[in-house]
Amino acid sequence: MKLVTGLLAVVFMLVGIGASHAVVRIGEDRGGRIGTYVDKYQDLRSSGDTVIIDGLCASACTIVLGAVPHDKICVTSHANLGFHAAWDFGANGRAVTNREATQMLYSMYPSPIKHWISARGGLTPHMIFLRGKALLSMYRPCYLDAQAASSATSAAPAHQHDAIGRGSRALAR
Repeated sequence: MKLVTGLLAVVFMLVGIGASHAVVRIGEDRGGRIGTYVDKYQDLRSSGDTVIIDGLCASACTIVLGAVPHDKICVTSHANLGFHAAWDFGANGRAVTNREATQMLYSMYPSPIKHWISARGGLTPHMIFLRGKALLSMYRPCYLDAQAASSATSAAPAHQHDAIGRGSRALAR
């Protein structure tokens, strides 16, 4: 009986260890509705998983920087963050900057990201990219071999929501 109890204890301990080392890989994510990403990343924050940014993370995808603790994010040499103003479709079907959603998006970012964005003129309709040494000065590097990079899970939106919860359809893409 002690042997069975001991084996069960080891199994439960190993299951717990495996769960605490889960990772989510973000790569080639062009963004979407802000609300979708806020919800997704709050769930990710609650999970305690580590986030590996290993490719493009643009627009609303960058909300991960403010939603997930800094020590749970690492970037590879392929990481490329794209920032711009949030927008809605105007009456004529063209993109129109949504100032309220843009301010909300900006407010979510950590201070070093805000400073970097401000130094480049703020969030505008034109995409600005943070990568390479500048990005590595803000986030710890993560090193992946080809097998780990290709087998990791990609963080993609599961569903669509309103951008700021008040019927706005602001997009950050």
